[in-house]
Amino acid sequence: MDAARTVSQALDTLMDRAVVPGYSTIGIRVRRRLPTWPDDPPPDALAGRNVLVTGASSGLGAQCVADLAALGAHVHLVVRDVQKGQRVADRIPAPAGTTVWRCDLSDLDSVAELAESLLALGQPLTGIVHNAGVMPPERAESPQHHELSLAVHVLGPVALTERLRPLLRGQHARVVLVTSGGMYVQPLPLDDLEYERELYRPATAYARSKRIQVALLPTLQERWGADGIQVYGMHPGWADTPGVTESLPRFATVMGPVLRPTGQGADTTGWLLATPHPPPGGGLWHDRRERPTDYSSRTRTSAQERRRLWEWVSNAARVNAVEEAS
Repeated sequence: MDAARTVSQALDTLMDRAVVPGYSTIGIRVRRRLPTWPDDPPPDALAGRNVLVTGASSGLGAQCVADLAALGAHVHLVVRDVQKGQRVADRIPAPAGTTVWRCDLSDLDSVAELAESLLALGQPLTGIVHNAGVMPPERAESPQHHELSLAVHVLGPVALTERLRPLLRGQHARVVLVTSGGMYVQPLPLDDLEYERELYRPATAYARSKRIQVALLPTLQERWGADGIQVYGMHPGWADTPGVTESLPRFATVMGPVLRPTGQGADTTGWLLATPHPPPGGGLWHDRRERPTDYSSRTRTSAQERRRLWEWVSNAARVNAVEEAS
């Protein structure tokens, strides 16, 4: 059995390094048949629990809502378009129910309003999935004048989680940031976090913001772990979502036959939130296995760089203001 597991892990790693077989539907189909594939969570793993999913109106977010509700959770859908969010909620037959909230994750004032409403409701949270994503065709800014990809993928999630810590504290909670394998090709852009100096490219802006997410994982784990929270990054591979088909139409056309359906793309998110024995936080996951955060010294992030990054992000996300108010 040990030999079989060793061979399985080697095959898994080989597919990961080869990218196409590892990130496509091929990868997860093969991995599911290996002896190293972890068990599914029990059917009632989240019964009686409250979880929150951002970007829940389509794609991987909507799939997460369905998956978590099927495990018994009451799912709070955080969306910009309430009508679209309600259509997703209406398709959920789970008896635990759903609640739809409007919030623009790029707008820190909107984030604060959502947090105040959830705190007033007072229901403990055992999980947050930060799935909301954008890839604007031209450089755009949030209401607080931060580059939009950075605001949605980094500042909004940090600000929201910080404000919701009283609901997460003591719940053995888990927070998942849905990132992207595209971040592997990008170094941490410490000298241009707002993408102001270089010629703007949508896919690059997206990947840079995802690199920032991953670089922050050890810092967020150390910080939020004090409340018993486990923090994970999760990249879904290449999933067939509206975001991919609309923002990367050429890629979607070429890779269409091997793109993952959303159920495969969201699988590890649901597993991380519901597995009875959660792995230690602070790392990057793909297909139920922790993965390296970089494969090149060019993209490696030092402890000093992480400290500089957190200093900037915590100030931009108004973390100090949250601490002073608490």
